[in-house]
Amino acid sequence: MAWKKAPQWLVEAFAELPLDDPLVERRKMFGYPCAFANDNMFIGLHEDRLVLRLPEEDRERFLETYDSEIFQPFPGRLMREYVIVPHDLIQRREELAPWIERSMLYAASLPPKKKKRTKKAKRPAG
Repeated sequence: MAWKKAPQWLVEAFAELPLDDPLVERRKMFGYPCAFANDNMFIGLHEDRLVLRLPEEDRERFLETYDSEIFQPFPGRLMREYVIVPHDLIQRREELAPWIERSMLYAASLPPKKKKRTKKAKRPAG
């Protein structure tokens, strides 16, 4: 299943988000711009959506406050810690900034992802 490319306005909006903390590393995941803290993704784009990782209490408050839902990269695959940021909230950066900060601090508090060991190719006998 091919994912849709993020619209240019959203890519530009992501580039302008306040992600200047030294803990933050910007990189792409599945071709979409994302940001990581302590090697844990906390914010990123997917198709035409901005998704934000939040701890349970903040996630519940976000879902109650905004017209949002839990992120599903495809139907039936819930990513329970991630919420979809409504497009109108993306434009209200001062209101969005504290949520980004909470998200970044949450990701930074998590243990770093373990690097997957790559299997060495078996040499042919002989």
